[in-house]
Amino acid sequence: MRYMAIDLGGKRTGIATGDVITGLVQPRVVVQQAMGEELLRKLLVEIDDFGPTRLVVGLPINMDGTEGPAAKAVRAFGEELGRRAKVPIDYQDERLTSFAAEKQLDRSGRTHKEKREIRDALAAAEILRDYLRELAGDEADGSEADANAEDWPDDREADRSC
Repeated sequence: MRYMAIDLGGKRTGIATGDVITGLVQPRVVVQQAMGEELLRKLLVEIDDFGPTRLVVGLPINMDGTEGPAAKAVRAFGEELGRRAKVPIDYQDERLTSFAAEKQLDRSGRTHKEKREIRDALAAAEILRDYLRELAGDEADGSEADANAEDWPDDREADRSC
């Protein structure tokens, strides 16, 4: 499956892409546009260009786990985007993704302006990485190997056989 992650912002929206086969996630672009009809149009162009099978939209959940007005606005925007693009939408908790992107940028040696130009795409990449990690965890939780973990030898048995 091909995924496109979207980190909606007040002035800029970051986009990242990835897939489960390669496990690679990469920042794609930052769209300089506030939320609204014009942003929808620009995102539809990106979606058409990349052809994702699923969209992952970052959800700005409060630190206490509740959804405030910003999360509700993102859900409404995401639902409209998914309807127009005819692509399923998932939402991913985006708490601390901007912080992770900022940490990456701090080590990059880029100027403040260069950082600002890519920060939101890096945050979208973090959103997609988190989503794919959770997806992989969900699949592992239902796997036969995990279901039969008690049949696996423990470390002590492995040490004795060497």
